[in-house]
Amino acid sequence: MSGKSRAHVLISGRVQGIAYRFFAEKWANALDVTGWVRNLHDGRVEVLVEGDRPNIDRFLERLRDGPRLAQVDGFEVEWGDSTGEFPSFRITFSGD
Repeated sequence: MSGKSRAHVLISGRVQGIAYRFFAEKWANALDVTGWVRNLHDGRVEVLVEGDRPNIDRFLERLRDGPRLAQVDGFEVEWGDSTGEFPSFRITFSGD
């Protein structure tokens, strides 16, 4: 998948219980990126996203801000090559 990228993101801070996953899903769909978002048992949110690099960059900008009640304290991104395995972006759950 030429021109496509993949980012694995771990977000910490006040990011659970405030609709962060729904916020991520909304922006992923608006920016035409695929993958998933889920809460982790340690209080962080994990995101795996694929798409055109400029769209992922815009998506990550939104995630750094988060929804109104969020307070993002940590934001770790690991870049890789797209696999094309995701047909859409969805909310998933730890253990899925």
